[in-house]
Amino acid sequence: MQLDRAVEAYLRHVSIERGLSEHTVAAYRRDLSGYRAWLDEHGVTDTDAVTVELVEAFSAERASAEPPPAATSLARLQSSVRGLHRFLAREGVVADDATRRLRPPKTPRRLPKALTIDQVEALLDAAGPAPGDAIEAAPAALRDRALLELLYATGARISEIVQLDVDDLAHGDVLRVRGKGAKERIVPVGSYARAAVDAYLARVRPDLATRGRATPRLFLGVRGAPLSRQSAWLVIGAAAERAGLTAHVSPHTLRHSFATHLLQGGADVRVVQELLGHSSVATTQIYTHVTVDALREVYVTSHPRAR
Repeated sequence: MQLDRAVEAYLRHVSIERGLSEHTVAAYRRDLSGYRAWLDEHGVTDTDAVTVELVEAFSAERASAEPPPAATSLARLQSSVRGLHRFLAREGVVADDATRRLRPPKTPRRLPKALTIDQVEALLDAAGPAPGDAIEAAPAALRDRALLELLYATGARISEIVQLDVDDLAHGDVLRVRGKGAKERIVPVGSYARAAVDAYLARVRPDLATRGRATPRLFLGVRGAPLSRQSAWLVIGAAAERAGLTAHVSPHTLRHSFATHLLQGGADVRVVQELLGHSSVATTQIYTHVTVDALREVYVTSHPRAR
């Protein structure tokens, strides 16, 4: 099979059958475009002509580039190439997996940076008024408060939140979330977030909905269209600036804070895994290191013989 056809077949597979997001598929496409171009420069245009040695040479050349790529970037590139060749071998397009000897680079473990509870409250207050406050508040402020309350209350990814439909909240105090690979999970919603969303639904969304085409999406922009990921990022950044938070605050910061605060409160790591939608508890366990660091800091500053 021609490499360009093979790549397109793989991208359709990860998009349709595995249900990966447009953002992830676009990243795969960029990685594999560079890989295809490199193979083309070496006279390889057919899947059968790709060898283990060629794949290793490609990886080594990318690793030694100037300036050197970040380990995470190289790992993602290798993951894209590995996924392609494993797919081709599994589908019987090629007899063997040409990436079988490829070893991912070691990436430094980066612990998530979580906000304190006081910082989260400051961020939420800066986003907009609480449900019982400021009846005449700007519509965007009530929507923004609901958005951030829901992000922190559920630990959902920003892509999951902006894809929510109004009906996903129709189950009382729980939320139906569609995660990676089109997997659904049910997440409880606390009273603060529910009140903020109810205020937005009653006082803001009906007006926003009249400004654009009918859509079931929960969060809408000022023109009535579904709120985009980029717009949601801007909402969080603006609220962080108003709250005086100097550290970088992103949607994932609230997800990290959600997990960290649950574990600090005594939640079981497997419950947190289910709430976050992680396929493996190993992914969730990185948050346990955050809480251990917090315990160590308290110990060192409090125990008379710790230093």
